[in-house]
Amino acid sequence: MPTPMSVPLWSLTAHELVEGYRSGTFTPVQATLAVLDRCAAVNSKLNAVIALDRDGALRDAHESAERWRNGGPLSDLDGVPISVKDNLYLKGLPATWGSRLLADFVPSRDEPAIALLRAAGLILFGKTNVPEFTIQGYTSNLVFGTTFNPHAPGKTPGGSTGGGAAAVAAGIGPLAIGTDGGGSIRRPAAHCGLFGLKPSIGQIPRYDGFPQILADFEVVGVIGRCAKDLELLRRILAVPDPQDPRSISASVAVASLRDNPRIAFMPTIDANPVDPLIAEEAARIASELVAAGVIVDTIDPPFDYDRVTEAWSTVMMTGLAWYLSGVPGWQDKVNPSAKAVAEQGAARTTGQLLDALATAADIRRAAGEFFARYDFLLCPATAALAWPAATIFPPQIDGKTVGPRGHAVFTAWMNVAGVPAISVPLRMTADGGGIGFQLVAGHGRDRHLLDFLESSPVFRNRPQQALADL
Repeated sequence: MPTPMSVPLWSLTAHELVEGYRSGTFTPVQATLAVLDRCAAVNSKLNAVIALDRDGALRDAHESAERWRNGGPLSDLDGVPISVKDNLYLKGLPATWGSRLLADFVPSRDEPAIALLRAAGLILFGKTNVPEFTIQGYTSNLVFGTTFNPHAPGKTPGGSTGGGAAAVAAGIGPLAIGTDGGGSIRRPAAHCGLFGLKPSIGQIPRYDGFPQILADFEVVGVIGRCAKDLELLRRILAVPDPQDPRSISASVAVASLRDNPRIAFMPTIDANPVDPLIAEEAARIASELVAAGVIVDTIDPPFDYDRVTEAWSTVMMTGLAWYLSGVPGWQDKVNPSAKAVAEQGAARTTGQLLDALATAADIRRAAGEFFARYDFLLCPATAALAWPAATIFPPQIDGKTVGPRGHAVFTAWMNVAGVPAISVPLRMTADGGGIGFQLVAGHGRDRHLLDFLESSPVFRNRPQQALADL
């Protein structure tokens, strides 16, 4: 176990911090001060954290330290600092959703996931930056400006949980909580050399916050530096809540994972381009699994990409249009991209929205059938390396022109299908941030993803990506 003298406390993982609390080597107060000092030292270079509650964090850290001294921690992560995405309600701190429409809004309550963290004793020290309405794959807005990737100067950390990923990769807390509606946790995790979990629909209760403009495609998820930390955090968050009937699925037992799981490897999706470095790394990890004796079948996509894209886009566009229709004067306050999306959504018909929801139901049935044949799906987490931070999306991948979702082709199906997916870091590039892959499982098999990463010889001894040197 590292001591405070050998490494800075802000560089430790969540479970390493807890080991230190338990042994009395250091306290939650010391760890929280280290994270706050790290934020003060490096956040000006990143613009990852946009609001802090230093006094509240230290008060909570002192209370946690007292619990550890008395042998009564509230959870396995009591006293661990965690940042909160700026589209989640955290009592007493701004919740702007990255929009000037909400620049002065401060919620008077925690939404369910945040309340669960607070009840478990985690230290909720600050809010992290997002793109406006969290509907884009970079992190910049007209309220707080642009967030940068700690591992790739001038490049994006991805989006929309880009602020949370940048914070964790820079040592501003070992964990971040955010949301994933189309890859918004998994892609930033990949770009920043981290692990990111998008749970199944219904695993974590969600209500009493901002309107869910992406319907149930968007779920609360987590980012950290190792799979073990994500599992500890998942256990705290995945609880049934009578106010969200979907969360009942968190208590449903599923069959155990087979000793020798069968994996489907999806290296590409139709003619959509993939950066050669990413394609090479994904193929390499598939080969390593085969060499370890795992059954890996290379497959074509088990879904119609165009249908998935149309369903996802229709729900997103109509959702934003619906929300903004109740906000007078919004047209002059939102960014041009969000305005265009809302206008496209307003032009969609009720029939098109119902078609999208019917398509989602079909996709979920087909996903259930697919995961009856395979235990996991393996594919890249992103199609592109990190690009310039103030640019919404990369215009080209591997020399081919792509649209706004070209970098995100590998992630939306999991949201529409409602299945769990985790982004796992592979390596860093010279100037394009990180490369990661996704492991995907059937609905409700969230823990199987983490168990496999912890037990597989291909992954369990893989070193963590180093924190950014800032």
